[in-house]
Amino acid sequence: MLAAVMDYFSTCWGPRSRAGHRGKGSDAAGRQDGLLWYKDAGQLVTGGFSMAVVQANQLLEDQSQVESGSLSLADYGPQGTFVGVYDGHGGPETSRFINDHLFNHLRRFATEHKSMSADVIRKAFQETEEGFLSLVIKEWSFKPQIASVGSCCLVGVICAGTLYVANLGDSRAVLGRLVKATGEVLATQLSAEHNACYEEVRQELQSSHPDDPRIVVLKHNVWRVKGLIQISRSIGDVYLKKPEYNREPLHSKFRLRETFQKPILSSEPQITEHRIQPNDQFVIFASDGLWEHLSNQEAVDLVQSSPRNGIARRLVKAAMQEAAKKREMRYSDLKKIDRGVRRHFHDDITVVVVFLDSDAMSKASWSKSPSVSLRGGGVTLPAKSLAPFSAPAQLNGTH
Repeated sequence: MLAAVMDYFSTCWGPRSRAGHRGKGSDAAGRQDGLLWYKDAGQLVTGGFSMAVVQANQLLEDQSQVESGSLSLADYGPQGTFVGVYDGHGGPETSRFINDHLFNHLRRFATEHKSMSADVIRKAFQETEEGFLSLVIKEWSFKPQIASVGSCCLVGVICAGTLYVANLGDSRAVLGRLVKATGEVLATQLSAEHNACYEEVRQELQSSHPDDPRIVVLKHNVWRVKGLIQISRSIGDVYLKKPEYNREPLHSKFRLRETFQKPILSSEPQITEHRIQPNDQFVIFASDGLWEHLSNQEAVDLVQSSPRNGIARRLVKAAMQEAAKKREMRYSDLKKIDRGVRRHFHDDITVVVVFLDSDAMSKASWSKSPSVSLRGGGVTLPAKSLAPFSAPAQLNGTH
């Protein structure tokens, strides 16, 4: 019976590449194989990298980018690497907006400050949030759904021997560090997650909203902010930040019964600074689609025990194999299911693995280096495509 269902899915929605035909693309900008896009290997100013994205939603809500070379607009500004993983929810508009604007804002503020810093990154996040709010204000009257779209935002910046990790939401950055005494490579999580499933996040929300006994609600055995959304920090989600956008014509499923005086969700990123050590081997940046199925240490073990070439693709495959196992089906059958229907089995998954080469980093900090600018791919649709309306995405998925 299951095999027949899989054959039906395959026949009706056979995977297609970005160009609209079956097959694989060129390697320079990555390759497309059905719903999987990947760049098996590339060289950044700070070391090698591997990148992969698998689409599950009808419209790809995960967006991602790798930028390497100049981190400012000045001729002799700081050099380094920027990684962005933007896990959208409710539609792709916010994650696409971040992909188009955040790095440019970061370069502008790095130019003004003449350096890279946590403050530069924080200002870039704030400018991106304000820019998306301006878009919502502009489009609200004819596209009210835009107020209910948001995105997690995970950023890593490697510059002058320091790794900055900034996060909103529940994507994750995990460091693989060699323990010389044992030869093991241990996982260290570098990002804090903002998901109501964590007690400390619920306490933070309750402290910020002491007069609201329903700021977090246990619904269908899952903790959600106002009973709607699991994450407590994001870009977008204007309907939970500005009360004037939590009203008609926004769909009733998103509207709260009572108004609110202060933003329910925050756009303030949590930023950590990590001085890179000789024993630091690599960093895995990934959306929660990966971490739903693999633990930090399982992911690090796979990277450590595998060839570098294609490692991001192997991590995506390992997560999909776990997703198939949980549904008691074969991985080969899961791969036949096309976008949209695939979301019932797993989320969009984005993985970027950056290898830390201390020699490359020491040379690259201020000297001119070849640049890299790459975005994660997916099934190509018009840039302004709006997700078809359904029940709130966060009611069915992680966010």
